[in-house]
Formats: sequence, structure tokens, C-alpha cells
Amino acid sequence: MGKKARQRNRAVKRERMPFVARTFEGLPSEVDWIAMREFVPSATATVRLADGGREVQICSLLPGGGAGLVRPDGTIWVGLQVLHNFGDVSRDLAHVIDLAQQLEPGTPVTMTDPGVGPRLQDVLDTSAPFEVAVHEGFDYWLEDIDADDNAQALLEDANESVAPTTRLSSVEGAYWTEMGAHRYLRWVLDHDDTRLLDALARLQAAGDDTLADGALIGHFRAHGLLVPVWEVEVGADELEEPITALRARLDAALAADAALTQQERSARQNIISRQVAIR
Repeated sequence: MGKKARQRNRAVKRERMPFVARTFEGLPSEVDWIAMREFVPSATATVRLADGGREVQICSLLPGGGAGLVRPDGTIWVGLQVLHNFGDVSRDLAHVIDLAQQLEPGTPVTMTDPGVGPRLQDVLDTSAPFEVAVHEGFDYWLEDIDADDNAQALLEDANESVAPTTRLSSVEGAYWTEMGAHRYLRWVLDHDDTRLLDALARLQAAGDDTLADGALIGHFRAHGLLVPVWEVEVGADELEEPITALRARLDAALAADAALTQQERSARQNIISRQVAIR
């Protein structure tokens, strides 16, 4: 293949798959989609298709890390935590739903390249709420199924890997988890990065960034949004009131428009430098 032909192929590929910084932007509860995709071990939510209103269950993880499946009763399940990525997760997931609608009950989805296809934002009824149910394990995998010994063994192995996780109810996108001797709160926030980092810096410089005496230890980025992480000492129930108060302080800091002070600029740089990977 000549140089010009290779260049044309690369140009076509770029045209076929536009870059999307915020994969789930435009969907109800964008922050919960990100949490389920990136770090919540076991959770489900139901969505409704715009064409006909058929319901689809979104799962954080399916058996074997599968892309999707059609249950024996005909319901469609779609997995978020998968190995494949064709460049736009939203497009991938819409393609899984399309493939599943063509399958017989009891059939897993075999993922293929979605190409230039619709995105979730095109195929879902975005007026329907996205209500997340966090589970202690994956027992729901085998509900209403006559499972064999291999399936039971797979379930037991999967359940052993689940870190206790709770979704807080007083704010959106905040998930408490316990990993060994440590407890963390990961909070997916749907603000512009620059404004959010400025706001967190203002809070940290003022000593107002703590959560129930827990420290802000860093952050990571996921699907175009920032996810600050606190290490805490208390359980999830004891964080509802403190995180409501922190939300108010954060909102006030986000509304501030004065230039950062030297102390706040130092705090901002400190936050930027402390990227963590608590997944």
C-alpha cells in the first residue's frame, strides 16, 4: 500500500469515529454511568429504548466480562465493564443493544466493530431516570435460571472480588467503598475541570475540603470528568450529612470569581499532582 493510500485510510478512520471527551454527556445521571463503568463492582440500572419503549438492564459487569446477553425470558442485559473499546463507549453500548435485539433468548452478544453507528444518546429515552441499584454481589446473575455447577462456581469467584460499596443518596455520583482496612469516597463531579480544580483549591487552602474529618487524597479522570477521592474513617451512613455540607461549600467555591491567591494556587498544584487509581 502506497503512502497516499495509507493517509486516505487514516483520514477515513478519523472521520468514522469522532473524538468524544464526555462519553455519557446528555444521558440522565451521567455521573452514575461513569461510576458503574469505572469502579462500582456490582450495580444495575434500567433504561428504556426510545423506539418502542423496550427496557434494557445496564449492569456494571456481566459473567465473563461479556458485552451483553439476552436472558431466557427475552430481557436484554448490557455490561459496562468490558475489555473491548472501539473508540467511543457510548457507540459501543448502543451497538450491543442493537445486536441483542436480533438474538434469540438465552444468547450472549458477540461484540463487533460498531463503525459509524448511533450512540446511547440516540437510542435511549433520555426522559427516563437512571436509577442505580448497588448490590452486595452478583447473585442477580442467576435469578430465575437453573444454573449448573460451573455457573455457581463462577458466581462464587465473582462475589469474592466485590469490595463493599454504597451509593450515597444526598448527592449524585458519590460512592463509598471499603478496601481492606481503608475506606474511600469517590465522587464523580460534572463540572468543568478548570473551575472544579479552582474550587477544590479554594477549599483546601481554607481547610474546608475535608469530609467527616477525612482527607482529600487525590483524584482521577474518567470520561471527561474529574473524580476527587477522600479517605474516610466512617461508614457510608455517616457521610450523608457531611457530604451535603461539603456540597454547599463546593458550590460557594465554584461561584467565586476572584483570582486564586498564592496559597490557593499552591493547593491547586498539589491537587493536580496527586492523581490516584482507587478502582
